[in-house]
Amino acid sequence: MQKNPGAKTIEGELEEALFHAGAVPESIRGKPKLYDFARSARTDKGVSAVGQVVSGRFNVDPPGFVDRLNSNLPNQIRIFGYKHVTPSFSSKKFCDRRRYVYLLPVFALDPISHRDRETVMASLGPGEEYVKCFECSERGRKIPGLVGNWNGTNFVTKSLDFQSDILSNNSSAFRTDVKIEALSSNLASLSSVDVEVGSIQEDSCKLNTNSAEKINGQGNVMAETRSKFCYGEKEKERFNRILSCYVGSYNFHNFTTRTKADDPAANRQIISFTANTVINLDGIDFIKCEVIGKSFMLHQIRKMMGLAVAIMRNCASESLIQTAFSKDVNITVPMAPEVGLYLDECFFTSYNEKFEDSHEEVSMEAYKAEAEAFKLKHIYPHIGATERKYGNMALWLHSLNYRNYPDLNFGSHGHNTDQVLVHTKIDETHHEEEQVIVSKQNDGSLV
Repeated sequence: MQKNPGAKTIEGELEEALFHAGAVPESIRGKPKLYDFARSARTDKGVSAVGQVVSGRFNVDPPGFVDRLNSNLPNQIRIFGYKHVTPSFSSKKFCDRRRYVYLLPVFALDPISHRDRETVMASLGPGEEYVKCFECSERGRKIPGLVGNWNGTNFVTKSLDFQSDILSNNSSAFRTDVKIEALSSNLASLSSVDVEVGSIQEDSCKLNTNSAEKINGQGNVMAETRSKFCYGEKEKERFNRILSCYVGSYNFHNFTTRTKADDPAANRQIISFTANTVINLDGIDFIKCEVIGKSFMLHQIRKMMGLAVAIMRNCASESLIQTAFSKDVNITVPMAPEVGLYLDECFFTSYNEKFEDSHEEVSMEAYKAEAEAFKLKHIYPHIGATERKYGNMALWLHSLNYRNYPDLNFGSHGHNTDQVLVHTKIDETHHEEEQVIVSKQNDGSLV
């Protein structure tokens, strides 16, 4: 939800619809600043929105105004309604909380699903030719960095013993506000899929695998390891504990770009972050991760999700989240794909309390049913079909390793460290040696 010169955007489509609906006169068409246009939240390319709110000085002719607006918009962009607000109202400045949802495929939390190339090589042992990802190969996806073909040998992918290092601590014109919901900035149309919404099953599901046989084009039988991972109570408790580490007021300079640690804008407050519901889209289970905050920076939520997934897959320590909040630490945090993220709702609590006796409430309350119907028709199918067809999350998981993100292995001394084995002679007479493991920092010094 922002202008991008030369590209087709939701904001651009809306500006034109407002003009054609008679809300904006010809003299200021294409000049949104002249009618105080503002939006409550920005959404990047590929990120959807359901509860977006915009404001401005619009000429509103009530009979059929919403229908006229929608008739000038693509089906993936719908106007719910409008409210009369105070002359000073700005949907950006008066919004005191925003809720985003990230739909995360359950398989993303499974350490053995869509593993990175280094892990695959390690699991097969030295000298072995490592295999392609079964799930991706079945869908014809090319995995960057994964090479090699079947040579007729029966491969059995060995199960790795993943150890968790999770910490145990627990004018005549009306001033008008227009609500919008939209699919995504590229306005892509995708085929519809079945959507099932449900709650997590109470029984805990354990991580285990079983071997299944497949036959390649040359008739060779290949052993395949498939995961039976599911988001049960144990996994749910651990993931929610990790997400809760973000709750509070912190310096999120490592979770965005172009914002330095000493910039006051890096300080943000997360009110809540939970992942309690699973929905099924196009045959893929997704976890509904809901985060509420006062405001968010560029890529912040995607980076928060990226690090949380890395921790769940045992690629990083849970303590790395607190380390990343330090102003004197600069690390590269993995950024999860954009397609699963959407803006769910914007809140104007303080404004509504202050002007409850004189103006209409600005909220999604009157549009809940419409919003849910829009999600089922556009948002969910878009996310499910995109993952099914292109495997954005699956391919990202293949890149989640120390080679691409060395800071996942960030050392306790404030630097990324590698362990070095040093031999020291302790007794020259008997030629005894002692082996000592030390840490080598990025600057080359030993600790």
